Amino acid sequence: MPPADSPLGQESADAESRVRGPSLRSIAQLAGVSASTVSLALHGSAKIPAATRRRVRALAEKVGYRPSAKVAELMEQIRASRGGRVLSCLGVISLYDHPRPWENSEHLRRIHDSMTAHALRLGYRLETLWMRAPGMTYQRFRSVLDARGVQGLLCFGSPALDDKFPAELDHYAIVTVGLSISTPLHRVTSHIYSDTARALEKIYQLGYRRPGLVLSTNEDVRGAHTHVSAYLGWYDRRLPRSRPIPALVIDSVKDRRLGEWLKRHQPDVMVFAHIHEAAKELCGWLHQRNIKVPEQLGVAVVSHFLEGTGFSGMQQNQADIGSWAVELVLARIAHQDFGIPTHPRIEMVESEWVEGTTLKAK
Repeated sequence: MPPADSPLGQESADAESRVRGPSLRSIAQLAGVSASTVSLALHGSAKIPAATRRRVRALAEKVGYRPSAKVAELMEQIRASRGGRVLSCLGVISLYDHPRPWENSEHLRRIHDSMTAHALRLGYRLETLWMRAPGMTYQRFRSVLDARGVQGLLCFGSPALDDKFPAELDHYAIVTVGLSISTPLHRVTSHIYSDTARALEKIYQLGYRRPGLVLSTNEDVRGAHTHVSAYLGWYDRRLPRSRPIPALVIDSVKDRRLGEWLKRHQPDVMVFAHIHEAAKELCGWLHQRNIKVPEQLGVAVVSHFLEGTGFSGMQQNQADIGSWAVELVLARIAHQDFGIPTHPRIEMVESEWVEGTTLKAK
């Protein structure tokens, strides 16, 4: 948020006064502060002392002040007239032992790039803050956030699913990406169930009637076993008279069980839910065994992205995951929804179908 005495902060107050009448000015007179200070206090800005924020809110309630949706539109116009001037920052954190986990993951990098671009469009910048820096404590980290006026945190999750979010950081607007971290948080994640079911429906429409599911241990665990649930649910609905092929969970395509599974169950199409690198390895594995795709076996891949593989399948939409996370954390700030939520909001982003060369109409 802009400083209370800045021109932009004053414009914020003026815009709100024009929309809501004299109530902002009335509150300012009662509180003995400027109208721009009232505006920032009502928006929960950390630049205003907590005691002042409480006093302003109490006075606002007393005079019957109510926020108006029109203010958001006016403030957007003010930002645009300022040429995209950055107003405030959002903290970017994770529970990884690396300050920037997206530097080691193309999937996370695409999400981070989307977050950065979308936040900038809305007048915010992102600042990477390392919670697990050597010598850092959560109490000290909280002091750093408060000193910088950070209210919203975008979290990239944790390498461990059962990690808990630090209780010392429970008074910020927090949104995390993915299903890691067991603490109930607002989060944005891929719609894994829908992605798998849509892939199965696509191959069904092409005429395949004996699909089999192969997935990695990591995908199975971090996806909360959703791939298998979608597979069994779809099979029961679409092919109720057939017995589903048991799902195969492997960490590498070099696992001998993959060849045994194909030989024993003879699926006419494989749904392969794995990381991008494993999908590329699968190409070579099938070629070495003279398995012709799609003539002998159809393959649909469900992965973070499919570029360079030639496979048909579902590719995650990192652009929407990143932008939705930014919008959700800003909405939480606007609604003064800070801390660990009692009823967390989860937004799921559907993947996109990519047309490759590994399926054919039967």
